Amino acid sequence: MNREPILITGVARRVGLHLAQTFLERGQAVIGTYRTERPALEQLEKAGAELYPCDFYEEKQVAALVQTVTGSHSRLRAVIHNASDWMPEGSGMPAADVIRRMMQVHVHAPYLLNMALAPLLQASSGPHADIIHVGDYVSTRGSKKHIAYAASKAAQDNLTLSFSASLAPRVKVNSIAPALVIFNDEDDEAYREKARRKSLMEREAGLEEFQHTVDYLLESVYVTGRILHMDGGRHLRVA
Repeated sequence: MNREPILITGVARRVGLHLAQTFLERGQAVIGTYRTERPALEQLEKAGAELYPCDFYEEKQVAALVQTVTGSHSRLRAVIHNASDWMPEGSGMPAADVIRRMMQVHVHAPYLLNMALAPLLQASSGPHADIIHVGDYVSTRGSKKHIAYAASKAAQDNLTLSFSASLAPRVKVNSIAPALVIFNDEDDEAYREKARRKSLMEREAGLEEFQHTVDYLLESVYVTGRILHMDGGRHLRVA
């Protein structure tokens, strides 16, 4: 197994779970974080993942995660910031809390992790190490119903630009900005059909497509400071 781990935040389900499972199957060491206990975590642990509970809304837990990782590892191959929350305005929570929480999970916590873990990435034995932020298509377009979420993802894109400049050439820093990756189990067919029609490809990307995009960035020796859009041509769709 490759002993220089990839740290993936939010591995309990969906994209994070798929990434962790795939890397483990390849013999790549994985450190994973999760906020909520889910059945899949047991399988990840059995497969060799090093797992830590961490609520990114709690700065003390982020600090504890940093202390644990830096105390247990001297090198990292990559950090993939997948942990996310999707909180709309008008949900009953005060607007001040909505923007604070969105910025906390998408900007504040990744910033602290990047700063603290940079020496471990720079110590990687490979030709380079990587930071990948999992962003969102709405970061460049805004959102009428998820204003704070979209703003926080735009700020996360800016982290990509700044960290790529500050950590080059040893560490490449990029962002993936997907639109529709996979549907939730509870999404009904009417919603799915409406969502598919928003892109030129008229389909969900799928977890394998997301994995291919991550692999491309990890394998590249040159691409850095980029927001890689994975939207199925949605930006060209005429309403």
